[in-house]
Amino acid sequence: MDVLGLVVAVVVLAASAHENTAGIALLEQVAAHTSTVSKALVDQGFKNSVVTYGAAVGIDVEVVERNPADRGFVPQPKRWVVEQTFGILAFHRRLVRDYEHRLTSSVSRVYWAMTDVMARRLTGTSVPSWRPAA
Repeated sequence: MDVLGLVVAVVVLAASAHENTAGIALLEQVAAHTSTVSKALVDQGFKNSVVTYGAAVGIDVEVVERNPADRGFVPQPKRWVVEQTFGILAFHRRLVRDYEHRLTSSVSRVYWAMTDVMARRLTGTSVPSWRPAA
């Protein structure tokens, strides 16, 4: 996601895949498709291999660490945009359950849902076009 909550790249992997595998695959896609991304913020689940790979492809990867003094749920600055976008994408029924048999189909559903989100932002409509107005 970028700072506006728009999808930059999508990688769909099996649930058994480690976060580092996803992080490296995402960095690879971003580096291959855009030259404007210079910094990536990741959570504490990512390890040094993602930071090292990011440096190799020219993207500064910063691990956003939680303040140990915080108790309970505390949104992390700028990382909250990712969680908000995940919530918005969850409004699309095809993303709530895994209906797809191929990973490429799942990737296309994420792009389809993000296209709907961007169209609603541009037109100022609050109700998705696929949901009837009350």
